Amino acid sequence: MKVEVYEGPDRAWDEFVRRHDGWTHMHLIGWRRVVRSVFGHESPYLAAVSDGDIRGILPLVAIRSRLFGRFLVSMPFLNYGGPLGDDDAISLLVEGAVDRARAGKADLLELRSRRELDIPLPDSGRKITVTLPLTPGDPDAVWGGFSSKFRNKLRRASRDGVEIRFGAEHVAPFHEVFRRHMRDLGTPTLPESLFQTIAETFPDSSWFVCAYLEDRPIAAGCALTWGDEIEMTWSAALREHSHIRPNSLLYWTVMERACREGLRTFNFGRCSPGSGTHQFKRSWEGSVDEPLHWYFWSPHGRSATPAPSDSKYSWGPRIWRRLPVPVASTVGPSISRLIP
Repeated sequence: MKVEVYEGPDRAWDEFVRRHDGWTHMHLIGWRRVVRSVFGHESPYLAAVSDGDIRGILPLVAIRSRLFGRFLVSMPFLNYGGPLGDDDAISLLVEGAVDRARAGKADLLELRSRRELDIPLPDSGRKITVTLPLTPGDPDAVWGGFSSKFRNKLRRASRDGVEIRFGAEHVAPFHEVFRRHMRDLGTPTLPESLFQTIAETFPDSSWFVCAYLEDRPIAAGCALTWGDEIEMTWSAALREHSHIRPNSLLYWTVMERACREGLRTFNFGRCSPGSGTHQFKRSWEGSVDEPLHWYFWSPHGRSATPAPSDSKYSWGPRIWRRLPVPVASTVGPSISRLIP
């Protein structure tokens, strides 16, 4: 068995992915096209091959920046990745990834696995996700599991005239909300072209959804589906409308549709334990925490990619929040592409 950069047919890669426990949307090979076309990053997707057969896969993306450093990540900008396959293949792929990180003088190799792996790399334990079980075909069963007080919170936005709409035609309105939300957080926004490319590359497994008040988008989300699960990978809401809770109505409407389409798990997406985002996700009655296993290797003792909470970059959010939205939206993508 040997490890090589995969150049075979996309179909063979994805068929292998879908056969293995722990696979996620982020393992699909379409993400290599997305990352290359939107960000231009080198994407050495590795495969462990024996006698012409795939035994394991590991998507990787290399990001190089003078300001932030050099990273090799599976997968950047997303929540999951890491190797899939049998134990021998996974061991060989991890060894190959470390060798590639060392040869490329990476400051950090990070493998963002959804499941725990038996590999000789430390687990940072710095991120979790929150999930909520759904009842396939019966959204009323999920609704009935909420208390009357919680259901009233979910109804608030609809009583105020908020409407929820789905479809790829809502990518631009989604990004209108998203870029303002990110500026308010003090974080550079990802480009609209990323989400347009996601919609084009994954038309059947990406859901774009917006909450409108008098035809103005005030909350929005991009959700990804795989297997019997849906994850709200990106979401945003305008602060001036927080009192009517449009985000809660948007999440519930996605859950309702997911139930009707036979999905079993709603995944709220990654967060840091104890954060405000974590508290929002756990406020959903019946939700549970799920640890994520982000394994890392670094020649310098580095265990995480850059974050606004790092003291080294703490000045960034303070400045960013003061920028006019058009300026932040124009400059942000050139910075965010370097922060995995």
